[in-house]
Amino acid sequence: MTAIPAEKRGAHHALINRLITEEVEEISELPDGLAFRFPPEAYDAVTEFVGSERLCCPFLAFCLDVSPDRGPLTLRLTGAEGVKDFIRAELRLPAR
Repeated sequence: MTAIPAEKRGAHHALINRLITEEVEEISELPDGLAFRFPPEAYDAVTEFVGSERLCCPFLAFCLDVSPDRGPLTLRLTGAEGVKDFIRAELRLPAR
């Protein structure tokens, strides 16, 4: 987490909490990670999350699919073996 400046960490954690508790519509397991579906209104928050999270987690791949006609957003977080457990812990998701 030291890759995110100390003065921005609280806001980043608050953003994660908001995305996971208020914005996410569905979380799906992928072979190499997790996918999160958000409403189109969450675009700015999701891209802010990716911009900060990629600083502290350079081993993750981030893929954002933006559906046409203001459809849902899908953010895929993927990586090497064990990354699902890491993502679950980082985002404070229940273990499976």
